[in-house]
Amino acid sequence: MTSKRNYFGQGSVVVDTEDGNPVRRLAITSDNLVTQPFEGIDIIPDVIDYAARTHGMKDAVGWRDIIDIHEEQKEVKKMVNGKEITEKKTWKYFQLSDYKYLSFLDVQERVSALARGLVHHQITKDDIFNIYAQTSGNWQLMSHACTTIGVPVATAYDTLGESGLTHSLNEPNCVGIFTNADLLTTLKNVLPNTPSVRFIVYDGDAKSSLLDDIRNVRENVVILSIDELREVGAEQSKEGLKERRPSKDDVALIMYTSGTTGAPKGVVLTHGNVIASVGAVYTLLGHHFTTDDTFLAYLPLAHILEYIVELILFFVGMKTGYGRVKTLTDASVRQCKGDIVTFRPSIMVGVPAVKVNASGFLKKTIFNGAMAAKKAEVPGLSQLADIVLNNVKQATGGRLRLALSGGAALSKETQEFLSIALVTMLQGYGMTESCGMCAILPPELMQYRSVGLPVPSAEIKLLDVPEAGYKSTNNPPQGEVCIRGPSVTKGYYKRDDLNNDESIFTKDGWLRTGDVGQWNADGTLSLIDRIKNLIKLQGGEYIALEQLESTYKSCYLVANICVYADAEAKQPIGIIIPHEANLRHALEAKSNPADASAELSDLCTNKVVQDLILKECNAIGKKNGFKPMEILEAVILTSEEWTPESGLVTAAQKVQRSKVAKKFEKEIKATYAAQ
Repeated sequence: MTSKRNYFGQGSVVVDTEDGNPVRRLAITSDNLVTQPFEGIDIIPDVIDYAARTHGMKDAVGWRDIIDIHEEQKEVKKMVNGKEITEKKTWKYFQLSDYKYLSFLDVQERVSALARGLVHHQITKDDIFNIYAQTSGNWQLMSHACTTIGVPVATAYDTLGESGLTHSLNEPNCVGIFTNADLLTTLKNVLPNTPSVRFIVYDGDAKSSLLDDIRNVRENVVILSIDELREVGAEQSKEGLKERRPSKDDVALIMYTSGTTGAPKGVVLTHGNVIASVGAVYTLLGHHFTTDDTFLAYLPLAHILEYIVELILFFVGMKTGYGRVKTLTDASVRQCKGDIVTFRPSIMVGVPAVKVNASGFLKKTIFNGAMAAKKAEVPGLSQLADIVLNNVKQATGGRLRLALSGGAALSKETQEFLSIALVTMLQGYGMTESCGMCAILPPELMQYRSVGLPVPSAEIKLLDVPEAGYKSTNNPPQGEVCIRGPSVTKGYYKRDDLNNDESIFTKDGWLRTGDVGQWNADGTLSLIDRIKNLIKLQGGEYIALEQLESTYKSCYLVANICVYADAEAKQPIGIIIPHEANLRHALEAKSNPADASAELSDLCTNKVVQDLILKECNAIGKKNGFKPMEILEAVILTSEEWTPESGLVTAAQKVQRSKVAKKFEKEIKATYAAQ
């Protein structure tokens, strides 16, 4: 891995000026935006063929079978009407096989057989195929089978309920769907309301009675397992595949975003958009990837970032192992190790929470000392710190060397903790509309609070937001991030109202992101705000709610937070789900009247606990240089988890601010009234 900070020269450079706003590109590709990794790779099927030619019989895709499910009963204490009662709950634990693998040639052959199976069942280029399934090798095999024959793939998060699934099947009139056996009941319930669906493929084991029920919904419904479809396809000729091959301008994906308002929007991405992104990441990070690297995949493939990363790493010949969120760590498995320790990845997108506080006071003190020594690079102590921190590294398999933050921006504290204790933690910034990426921070420029350099398949300009004082003429330049280039979508599926909206897509081809950015001296970009999250307080000053959230979330007593303020407020308040284990440890360690063993819901209404969390959050705020109006005035605590099902977070775990504010409307009014 190179560590030369000058690898990217000036980072980004001005290539043009439009309406007084300088347009910037990555310095090393400033002459031309990247459209592909190599000549001859224009569409997604080209990536599959190239990888098979180049990497052959090397392991490509790995998975673990479920050998057994162990059930264990545990006693759980609850407070009911002020009395403590004990309930028995059944917990399920998985016993898994070792990893099994397909080679790059195997993947090519399976994709071809599945594609021929789809053609045999009259799936045409005019049809759209939906994938509503957990992340797995079969998810990818089915998606590649579709794109091989020019059939666009519409995605649906596997956490979607019946109404969300109905929308993602009906809007594009999906003819087919791939799903998991354990999601077939949900599908059966929506089938009467999704008349276009006639072809269903599933993986896993399904009860024959359920399959019969699905066939009986409509006369024309065909349902097959993925293995049955592959067997049918393997008997068909390969001749018909050539004429079905797509062009780079054909639609590859309709990615439904987990939007924070309204029904999900389908982002239309062409083969050209996707391949430009593959080329962009290869240009920016390709020299860091080796064929000996291993990638653990577990985030939703319905999220564009996971899809693009997996495609790029398949292209470079990296081995991908699929894990399940439920079986990542040893805690949820029996008679085997969790996916991370078993697979031992060297690269990941997102890193599961590393628990230190639950280890007890002494271990925590030693750990914090080791962190401080490592951070300060104290001679002699730095090597000793490595030994202490080694336990954290072993919890992720011991080989992890690069991780990219997926989703929301990391606070400096979180990024610094992970980078020192575990792995070089890189930031990135993107959205579905830009194939998951606008900027990526390469290891050469490792730093905190920056999302990195512009990806070489897009150019960026900052549009003035005068009412908030963000201008491209500021020093440093600031404004709304606008992006344009071959990896950026041209619009949303069947949404002319949005596609013709110049506050989203400008006439000269720019996509307005709604994010406020700032150019740094080294050519990197930092995100400092979001226009929708700018709130003008009573005193006339603007505060940035999302930015405050990412910092306050690094408080060790906070599991999740929504920062709220309105025009009548002097300061914001925090609606917080406490980090239960850390809170109980903190209460045990401090001499205060709160009972550390009380129910979490009772602790949330305890004034002592509220004051403690408010104090710790504001200590973080002050440490980060927050102004008085950015310091929390009060906190509202809740023990209820926020889930996509409750509507308080999206499927990508973004907080639905307006819905959280509505749910806690009474508490918010009471809290402000009491100040």
